[in-house]
Amino acid sequence: MSETPYIVSARKYRPANFKSVVGQKNLTDTLKNAISANRLAQAYLFCGPRGVGKTSCARIFAKTINCLNPDPDGEACGVCESCRSIEEGNSYNIIELDAASNNSVDDIRSLTEQVNVPPVVGKYRIFIIDEVHMLTSQAFNAFLKTLEEPPSYVVFILATTEKHKVIPTILSRCQIYDFKRITIQDMVEHLQYVASSEGITAEVAALNVIAKKADGAMRDALSIFDQVAASSYGNITYDSAINSLNVLDYEFYFRLIDAFSKGDIPEALMIYKEIRDRGFDSLFFINGLANHIRDLMVAYSPQTATLLEVADDLAARYTKQAKSLPVDWHYAAMKVINDCDYKYRTASNKQFLVELTLIRLAQLLNPPTAPFDRVDSELTPLRDIAIPPETSVQYNNVAPVAHHVTPDTTHKVTETPAVSVSTPAREEPSQPAERRRTARSSRRPDTFRISDESNLTAPSLGGTPENQHEPVTPEQFRDAWSEYIAKNPDKHILVSSMAKSLPIQTGDEEYKVIVEHPAIRQAFESEMSGLMEYLRSRLKNDALVLKVEIDESKEILKQLPPQEMLKNMIENNAPLAEFISSIDAELI
Repeated sequence: MSETPYIVSARKYRPANFKSVVGQKNLTDTLKNAISANRLAQAYLFCGPRGVGKTSCARIFAKTINCLNPDPDGEACGVCESCRSIEEGNSYNIIELDAASNNSVDDIRSLTEQVNVPPVVGKYRIFIIDEVHMLTSQAFNAFLKTLEEPPSYVVFILATTEKHKVIPTILSRCQIYDFKRITIQDMVEHLQYVASSEGITAEVAALNVIAKKADGAMRDALSIFDQVAASSYGNITYDSAINSLNVLDYEFYFRLIDAFSKGDIPEALMIYKEIRDRGFDSLFFINGLANHIRDLMVAYSPQTATLLEVADDLAARYTKQAKSLPVDWHYAAMKVINDCDYKYRTASNKQFLVELTLIRLAQLLNPPTAPFDRVDSELTPLRDIAIPPETSVQYNNVAPVAHHVTPDTTHKVTETPAVSVSTPAREEPSQPAERRRTARSSRRPDTFRISDESNLTAPSLGGTPENQHEPVTPEQFRDAWSEYIAKNPDKHILVSSMAKSLPIQTGDEEYKVIVEHPAIRQAFESEMSGLMEYLRSRLKNDALVLKVEIDESKEILKQLPPQEMLKNMIENNAPLAEFISSIDAELI
């Protein structure tokens, strides 16, 4: 006994009329109106992504305009001679050409020769050219005249996935219809219809996974549906779908975001290990995490919630988790993930890069304290963001402490910028919140900075949790100065400069050293952080300030170019000038 041959769903459930086309209602209504009003153009261009129904609509359009007894809704009857011949594939009124393999001038000439043959049954002969962008330039040019002025009984329908490759002279002769990507909701509804027709049980969550995997193409969705149905013996569940399609379960992403919100770095790293142990590629994981954070971002606001293409129950879960985090966290996390994706292909240790990215994400709400918060200048602390009470946490039972740097603008040098090193006082918790925010916004991530109008400022590295502020006499400062010279003989340039330039007290906690040359100032500048750390620790005063200035009273000799040097010698030596004049020499 012979069995009915199996037909894949993409062919079995291919649209047979405008009503069965999925996700293109506006476009199909326009075509039906054109048919009912008898306003048919001589050429149409159907363009859009793959698998959205371009060729199917072309065939339905061709069948409908040739139908001998169309129904009141503008659909083909499906029973007349013309409809039956088209459905059986033996109609002489429809000629299809695949331009991907028939793209030469001879192929187009053969097609245009058939234009002169009138229809046998029906009113029109329809020429469908698929992937028309694959035609050569010569073939396009050979086709122009026929496309612009065909016989009254001829209609051309061109289909392409790449409209930008079709030459403008072709575009100007066609009515252009842009097919859109099919939404996940439309695909899920159609897959439910197919599943019920085939007697297959399918969970909505599983169909959502299939629809997402199809990326807007209904044909791909039906092919994936057949694959999952075969692997699950006709019982499509969420687990069977993700296992069959090698899709990472979104539960991993929800767990990761929870770990980030708590600043739990070990948990985030262990989740990543679990994902790698399941055989998933790290780049695949990073892209999935990026999509998850993007979905959280759009779920945060009701205005953008419509961009979240998931099932209703899952959308509620996205919204709940999104609301547990400040909105700025989503933006900062998207940037961190994007940087990881950008660097991934060139990274020599890809696992390390991904783990570093996870650490950064876990520190967005719980940044490390000084000086470790200055290690990565790209990591923007979010201490100023208002966090909902239910998600406000402390990492290791230590509340974040605010630090600030206040620029010293009282000292300015007209020609050469002065260099100063100062340690800001730690801000007490009792200070107003507005002042703490202002101080934090002025902080720079770099260790110190130099400008013509601001002093070089270095933070205090290390030290005790509370500021030290013991009185310091000039003698004590000079003794500590000499001790540093004795303890660091390997720093030849610095200790030599310190031995020649003794500090002078200019204030209660401010000292100045005057040097003779910019190179000496540069030597102090390069080692200033370590020097000031030693002096403050040795003298137990974190408010000490050291300024380095150049002695402008001493003229710094500069080497002139040979031409300038010879010119000065001639101007200052009359006999030499007379000699050069007597021999008619010229300075060049």
